[in-house]
Amino acid sequence: MLHLGTETGSRTTATTPAATGATAPTAPPADHGAEPCDLVTVPARQGLEAVDILRRGADQEAVGPVLHDGACDTLGFLVPPGTAAAWDVPGSACTQTAGRGLRIPAEPPVTGSGWLLPPEDDAPVTDPAVLRAALDQAARLIEAADSCR
Repeated sequence: MLHLGTETGSRTTATTPAATGATAPTAPPADHGAEPCDLVTVPARQGLEAVDILRRGADQEAVGPVLHDGACDTLGFLVPPGTAAAWDVPGSACTQTAGRGLRIPAEPPVTGSGWLLPPEDDAPVTDPAVLRAALDQAARLIEAADSCR
């Protein structure tokens, strides 16, 4: 699972643990003037489906930067700060930033991770309501696909 460091807390609901060996950065990421954000972490399969759903939607710009961990077990969607306070999607976790907020860095903020969708100057973070709907749809698609086996 992606971990942002000891200065953050998390609110977790039915999270699937994934030991990835990723470690937190030793220094805070550089502030490039971006707004702070929280991080929603989901299993990679559901996250990839959600990315596809968001990119196929009417607003193809609906998905912001997305991180993957080194083992590709999880994906992390950058969302607006404060999202973690009300995040309750089963099978996912939302890391709070205790008001400080993770700033969108040019380089991935977690050692051993990388950008699936890198941040762009004109790309905002992912809207939590839109992400919630995409994750719900992704879960239904995965369940349907698995039941056909």
